[in-house]
Amino acid sequence: MFNVARNFTRRPRKVKIYAHLLSAIAGLSLSAIAHAQTPTGDPSVPILWDLTHRVEKPDTSGLRLIRFITEDDYPPFNFTLPDGTLTGFNVDLGRAICEELQVACTVQARRWDTLIPSLDENRGDAIVASLQINNETRKRVAFTSPYYLTPGRFVTLRSSPLGEAVPEALAGHTIGVVGKSAHSAFLQTFFAKSTIKTFESSQAMRAALRNGEIETLFGDANALSFWLNGTDASGCCAFKGGAFLDPNFFGEGVGIAVRGTNANLRRILDYALAKLAERGVYADLYLKYFPIGAY
Repeated sequence: MFNVARNFTRRPRKVKIYAHLLSAIAGLSLSAIAHAQTPTGDPSVPILWDLTHRVEKPDTSGLRLIRFITEDDYPPFNFTLPDGTLTGFNVDLGRAICEELQVACTVQARRWDTLIPSLDENRGDAIVASLQINNETRKRVAFTSPYYLTPGRFVTLRSSPLGEAVPEALAGHTIGVVGKSAHSAFLQTFFAKSTIKTFESSQAMRAALRNGEIETLFGDANALSFWLNGTDASGCCAFKGGAFLDPNFFGEGVGIAVRGTNANLRRILDYALAKLAERGVYADLYLKYFPIGAY
């Protein structure tokens, strides 16, 4: 299953990158993204910061360089292009933070299971790699505020006659979900009157939707938005209804991780994230990698 927010104990899995998406991403520079105009309040972009609140800038006088670490096997968040360039939503966000703060920046890829040890050993200053905020990870690192969440959403065939994706409307209908997942537990709790069919993988679940074995599916909205925009989906399907964000099932989101002793850097990163959101840069980066937004 393609889980967008990951605990540090999990290894990433290879995901096919489509050639047309790689070409499009490779052709976009960060400066071009920063100057793109995204409509305020685009419903497909998460609103994670209070844009009416003026954030006080922390002391950055001693900051000259931020060494971000990530990994390169988790598209579209962090991956390597055919020419060896490291890119992805996390990578571009790290670089945008450095531009906002006007400091030098490096982004280095490391194996997923070595990210937190590398931070502990001072081989990097901050992890920007879709690390999930939870009680387990908090024991090892300190986090910024979340910079994205992992909502659950329904998807149907474009020709589906199903109404709104709420328990009453889906009662008696067949919903596909990956078994033993947070999404399965959510359905069993709130959509108990539906027929819930579980699958071993998201690929099998998506194939079942296209083949008419299920009427709708429920899963990770970020991963689904990537799939809907790719060649595998071929325009077959679309989101149905809105995003479900219950933290009891889908977690507290993803943050940038720093050493627990580096409170000033955490404050600086929080400030930069809020400023990127205020100036529309965050929204532009998000829509660059998720043209069919997850929200």
